[in-house]
Amino acid sequence: QVPLVESGGGLVQPGGSLRLSCVGSGGTLDYSAIGWFRQAPGKEREGVSCIESSDGSTYYVDSVKGRFIISRDNAKNTVYLQMNSLKPEDTGIYYCAADERVRCDLTRTALYEYDDWGPGTQVTVSS
Repeated sequence: QVPLVESGGGLVQPGGSLRLSCVGSGGTLDYSAIGWFRQAPGKEREGVSCIESSDGSTYYVDSVKGRFIISRDNAKNTVYLQMNSLKPEDTGIYYCAADERVRCDLTRTALYEYDDWGPGTQVTVSS
């Protein structure tokens, strides 16, 4: 069973919006930190946003500040990434990854370093 599952990706025009979801398939999101990462074709994986469970602190890479919002719904065991004003450079596969011990670190982009991660969801921004 895949511990985390992403959904909500798709094709959207520039300027449009998407909301990604990351669901804990085991019925829980009992992690210290949950982050969103993306990888565009031919590029390295990039940390996009992260939320900490202890106090709800949120973090964003500079390129998405003011456009993306990360949030969580504990009752639904889900972390969301609301993506607004999308640009073609936001295109890529988006993954969520979670760690039970460490705090958010968007520079930590190797998914295998996390306790759990999902298979990813494709986001394509194109006219």
